[in-house]
Amino acid sequence: MSAHIILASGSEIRAQLLRNAGIDIDQIPAKVDEASIKASLLAEAASPRDIADALAEAKARKVSGKHPDALVLGCDQVLDFNGKILSKPKSAEEALTQLSEMRGKRHMLLSAAVIYRAGEPIWRHVGQVRLQMRQCSDDYLQAYVARNWDSIRHCVGAYKLEEEGVRLFTNIEGSYFNVLGLPLLELINYLGLQGAIEQ
Repeated sequence: MSAHIILASGSEIRAQLLRNAGIDIDQIPAKVDEASIKASLLAEAASPRDIADALAEAKARKVSGKHPDALVLGCDQVLDFNGKILSKPKSAEEALTQLSEMRGKRHMLLSAAVIYRAGEPIWRHVGQVRLQMRQCSDDYLQAYVARNWDSIRHCVGAYKLEEEGVRLFTNIEGSYFNVLGLPLLELINYLGLQGAIEQ
């Protein structure tokens, strides 16, 4: 028998990945102050991995409090560039600055997922992907941001691999699902073992 699963996120891509995998979910975005959580953890010199995990947990915990019988999935993604966290760009200019800094170099995407039930964490995973960015020209990066700003404004790193952003990279090591913000294979394994989904 399938469990009641809630995605504590407004992310359309995460919801689509789960539904495409045949997992029936409800979607209830968690209202948490991500900026203050991140600022507090950065002040304590927390690692990017720990920050991604803490943000995912905060979302799951918030929604689980009102839906104790459900499996509540909280997610977050952080970009680790040489130990520094890059957030979603606030402007096209900031997107261009981020991409210019990262070109020709490697960075890592950390996609955290935490499941809560009855107000307690019962599973967590942080997927990692290493990406090597191409040495793009200034002209190309400027044109890329101008063409794609409406689409990339909500993305850490200012790119979407499922769109033109794939042209920015020479090598990617890790699961494509982690790039999209969800460690889907590990999540499916866990839900199957728990009998929450058919397998």
